[in-house]
Amino acid sequence: MLQVVIVLLLVVAAVVALVLQVRHDSTIEARNRSVAVAQAFANAPGTAEALSSPDPSAVLQPRAEAARLATDVDFIVVMDTDGIRYTHPKPDRIGKKFVGDIAPALAGRVVTEDITGTIGPLVQAVVPIKDDGKVVGLVSAGITTAKVGGTANQQLPLLLMAAAVGLALAMGGTALVSRRLLRQTHGLGPHEMTRMYEHHDAVLHAVREGVLIVSGEGRLLLANDEAHRLLDLPADAEGRHVLDLTLPADTAGLLASGRVATDEVHRVKDRLLAVNQRPTDIQGGPPGSVATLRDSTELRALSGRAEVARERLDMLYDATVGIGTSLDVTRTAEELAELAVPRFADFATVDLFDAVLSGGQPEAATTLRRTAFSGIREDAPLYKVGERIPLVDSAPQARGISSGRAVLEPRLTEATGWHAQDRERSGHVMEYGIHSLIAVPLRAGSLVLGTVSFWRSDKPEPFDTEEVALAEELVTRAAVSIDNARRYTREHTMAVTLQRSLLPRRLPEQDALDIAYKYLPAQAGVGGDWFDVLPLSGARVALVVGDVVGHGLHAAATMGRLRTAVHNFSALDLPPDELLALLDELVARIDQDEAEESGNSPVTGATCLYAVYDPVSRLCTIARAGHPPPAVIHPDGSVEYPDVPAGPPLGLGGLPFETADLELAEGSRLVLYTDGLVEDRERDIDVGLELLRTALEQAGPSPEDTCRAVLDARPPTRATDDIALIVARTRALAADRIAEWQVPADPAAVSDVRAAVSRQLARWDLDDLAFTTELILSELVTNAIRYGGDPIHVRMLHDRTLICEVFDSSSTSPHLRYAAMTDEGGRGLFLVAQLSERWGTRYTPAGKVIWAEQPLP
Repeated sequence: MLQVVIVLLLVVAAVVALVLQVRHDSTIEARNRSVAVAQAFANAPGTAEALSSPDPSAVLQPRAEAARLATDVDFIVVMDTDGIRYTHPKPDRIGKKFVGDIAPALAGRVVTEDITGTIGPLVQAVVPIKDDGKVVGLVSAGITTAKVGGTANQQLPLLLMAAAVGLALAMGGTALVSRRLLRQTHGLGPHEMTRMYEHHDAVLHAVREGVLIVSGEGRLLLANDEAHRLLDLPADAEGRHVLDLTLPADTAGLLASGRVATDEVHRVKDRLLAVNQRPTDIQGGPPGSVATLRDSTELRALSGRAEVARERLDMLYDATVGIGTSLDVTRTAEELAELAVPRFADFATVDLFDAVLSGGQPEAATTLRRTAFSGIREDAPLYKVGERIPLVDSAPQARGISSGRAVLEPRLTEATGWHAQDRERSGHVMEYGIHSLIAVPLRAGSLVLGTVSFWRSDKPEPFDTEEVALAEELVTRAAVSIDNARRYTREHTMAVTLQRSLLPRRLPEQDALDIAYKYLPAQAGVGGDWFDVLPLSGARVALVVGDVVGHGLHAAATMGRLRTAVHNFSALDLPPDELLALLDELVARIDQDEAEESGNSPVTGATCLYAVYDPVSRLCTIARAGHPPPAVIHPDGSVEYPDVPAGPPLGLGGLPFETADLELAEGSRLVLYTDGLVEDRERDIDVGLELLRTALEQAGPSPEDTCRAVLDARPPTRATDDIALIVARTRALAADRIAEWQVPADPAAVSDVRAAVSRQLARWDLDDLAFTTELILSELVTNAIRYGGDPIHVRMLHDRTLICEVFDSSSTSPHLRYAAMTDEGGRGLFLVAQLSERWGTRYTPAGKVIWAEQPLP
């Protein structure tokens, strides 16, 4: 840097000197030229005479311009003694006063001055024009210094180029010298180099690694104290060849070869040395190599223990994420056994109490069941999966269960308590090579679920106390998952039992519909889907399908409450819309009661569809509360989703329900289902309805075929919701099994009714029922005439039972009562109730119907 600064100063000084000299020479040159030009023009022939001419400018202006161009000055101005110009390069300035000092020139002297004009810095000279010794005019010539500085402009680039060359040479030389110094000193300054040399020996001999520097010829140049200790080198080792230092052949060969080595382990006497060696001539250094030695005898032992600890931590982590992936007790036990083999034991067995497998709470017992087995081989003579294992008190498993702690049997040959368990099998186990055992009780809180046994055969070392702690930790983590699976199994079993008890076990007998149904529970838990078939009066049949959103005991219990409520409401012979209104009110009350009790959730998302089919009129009346619409398969095979008004889900309240009347041809199939059949997380309900339509179009003619086709067409995915499906094929009551009469409002008409009934029963071969039927209809018709209103209509239906119905326009409902001994009436309905199997009243838009059923003989 100092050289560069000196060169730059010299260049600057030369440039400044040149510029100053050029300026001085330019000024002198400008003065001389302007004076010479002015004097030559002033003394030129005809100049003085032209001043006395009538128009001096006309004579002198051309001459002045010609002279200016010839002499390369900037201007030649001729003026009178007052300074008024006669000539100028710019004609517009002729006649104006000259700018400058003309007094000395009027006195006969030549004057020069430096000024800055409009054309820049210049030198102008003023010379007198004399005629007979008298000054008659003046001539001024001027030139800018820029015009006389051309020499300097030519010299300055040459000077700068020479300076640049000199600067480049100086910098190149400096760079070469600096690079040489940096390479030799490795970038260290004098202070750092001094400190490095002062501490070199202290650092080299204080490190806990041996350091060796070997020359290219294989001679030892340097060895620190640690290298002397590790290799047991002689005091005069430095300077000698490494092959002459009595080192092991492989170690001496490595040091002499100079090859690259990384953590090569060499045995030197009783030490294991990790050797690292690198050449010293990689970056232009001297030939040779440097080697470092590290005693890894203790490090190897520590690293081995650390590796074992790491493997155990990995196994515990895998147990956390790999055990309990399902809520199945057996599968969880299998995951525990599979994880332990072969990472911890050669064989692992899991034995659980029978109550645990079924989800129950284990009780004090001594009999276990082999639930899971895993081993490096399958032919081990241990109990097989599924076998019952009666434990004796001295067995390690029994002692572990009673104490709650793991039991270690490091040598099974010496374990007398284990031999007492099964002496013949114990002998086979030891002959097989199994020699060590850890028995760990499977505890979940205060409950003992079973025991886990770890067996060792191939590894000669027996289990130790550290491995017992690992086994306890592993089993403790697995016990939580097994207990969770047990609790889930118990709750799932309870929910399934409850649900199956609440669903219909068999369909009631009726002749209006041929019915087939399917119920598929969700794989993830028990849901709240339900269905029912309810015989009604007048040979009618009610079909109901409902869904309670959710899974578990709460959903199953709620489903049972709703099904019971529908049973009760249907006994009132209510229209579908009125029945759903009552059901809606019930759900709202259930929600209110549940909200007042903490921990219980309300009934959210309950839906229902209620349909009543009359085989006499072939009319099906349907109402639905937030439920998917029904499907109708006509006798020709076409499928239709009838327009049934979609009411709100149950429990919302405040909104009425509407009904739809469908006239179904005989042989039509009515399909009712829950939303699990047509809707899931991966598809919309519209897509599901189209898939259902396609399946129904391809189904066979019977209800069973239809159910099978619908379920076979479902995508093979895991069911996340229950599915309830009912297919009902309609029948029509034949006309010859229906008898109807219009009855006038006259008590005398009762005898005519009895006669007509007797004749009809004779045609139906039911003469045995003539007396009771006449009595029943006599009482019902008499009541209708006396207390009802016109018109009065009597109908008999020959179905599974003999049904007698009396229609009238009154909405007054009769009530059964016990007449006193002194009462003249009040015994008619009592007689009807005694003679019929069941009787009742249902209301119609036009009035009411009193009906009675008698069993056929």
